[in-house]
Amino acid sequence: MRQDRAVFGTGEWAQFTTNIITGCKHDCKYCYAKSMAIRFGRKSKTDWKDEVVNKVKCEGRVSRKGGRVMYPSTHDIYPDNLAYHLDFLTKLLQAHDEILIVTKPHLECVKAICDKFQSEKARILFRFTIGSADNEVLKYWEEGAPTFEERLESLRWAFKQGFRTSVSCEPMLDRNIGKVITAVSRYVTDTIWLGKANMLIARLKINGVADVSRAKQLQEWQNDDAIKALYETYKNVSIIKWKESIKKVVGLEIPTVKGKDI
Repeated sequence: MRQDRAVFGTGEWAQFTTNIITGCKHDCKYCYAKSMAIRFGRKSKTDWKDEVVNKVKCEGRVSRKGGRVMYPSTHDIYPDNLAYHLDFLTKLLQAHDEILIVTKPHLECVKAICDKFQSEKARILFRFTIGSADNEVLKYWEEGAPTFEERLESLRWAFKQGFRTSVSCEPMLDRNIGKVITAVSRYVTDTIWLGKANMLIARLKINGVADVSRAKQLQEWQNDDAIKALYETYKNVSIIKWKESIKKVVGLEIPTVKGKDI
């Protein structure tokens, strides 16, 4: 029989995901991709930030899928490997109708993507991850990622170039996410997604983070009462969307898709 399954994670944004790199220089403490790579022996706690490009995949053919493709989902777009990203995005656009580019954006990379794919802007949706407007907070959780100012400027640049833009505040990294929403709203043409930090302490431990005191504080800031208050504040703002982690708390319906035969 077939059993319906809840839509969560990347499935809330795209039908398919694809990647060309193992590891990520941003080396975010909470990274789910890092924890999975460690669990399955593809990377270690110490060498995750050493990016390894899958050149065979880069040089191969990209087959067509039947829906939106999210790129990337288990690494990021970093300047060091920009040429590979641009080449692979070219292949993705040749094969698919719509690409969702998800990144903690480096302005250099965003400018290059906008410049190269001006004629394809209708088929590209940027989703920039901005979990806090506080650079100390960002530096702690996302050590190798850009500052708030660079992310905001990247969003502004893509918007002014006529690309479709959106923002992901997942995970929200402090209790002041309203500062992010206020700063980015004027440059968002699509949506702003809010989400909690999922499986935070478990992932930190796998990823080699010994001190989980700030994680416990963050979890307290995102207790059910706080999430319900956040929802009440923004529930009527049309561009705000809620990830599954928040829908469960406030009682919103979680979409399902047909599962495989079991």
